[in-house]
Amino acid sequence: MKKKLFLATVPLILVGCYNQERNCTDFKTGTFQFEQEINGEKHTSTFVRTEKYEIETYNGKTDTASIRWVNDCEYILHKLHPKNMAEKKAVQMKILTTKNNSYIFEYNIVGDANKQKGEIKKIK
Repeated sequence: MKKKLFLATVPLILVGCYNQERNCTDFKTGTFQFEQEINGEKHTSTFVRTEKYEIETYNGKTDTASIRWVNDCEYILHKLHPKNMAEKKAVQMKILTTKNNSYIFEYNIVGDANKQKGEIKKIK
C-alpha cells in the first residue's frame, strides 16, 4: 500500500515543480513576426507594438489596432479602421509561455470559445 501511495505522489511532485517561463513584460513593446501556414502556403506578418498600438503589415497592407492590457500577459486588440463587421470584433490575446525571443500565445474573438494558438518571434 505504501509503495502504491509513493508511486502515485511522485508524478504530482514532479509536475508541481515544473514552471513554464512567462516573462510577458519583455514582449509588451517591440517588432515581432508571426508565421502561419494557410492551405500549404507560409504567410508572414510583421508588426510593431507600442504601449498603446499594434501596427501590422501583412501582404503589403498595414493595419492598426489599439491595445488594452488586462494584465502583464493578456491584452485586447481593437482595429482602429475596421472594413467589415468581423473586423469590428475585439480579439483577446494571452501569452502562455515565453522563451528567449519568442512566445506561445492563444487568441480568440472576445466572447467566442474557439481559441487558437501560435508562436510569435521578437525581431527587435
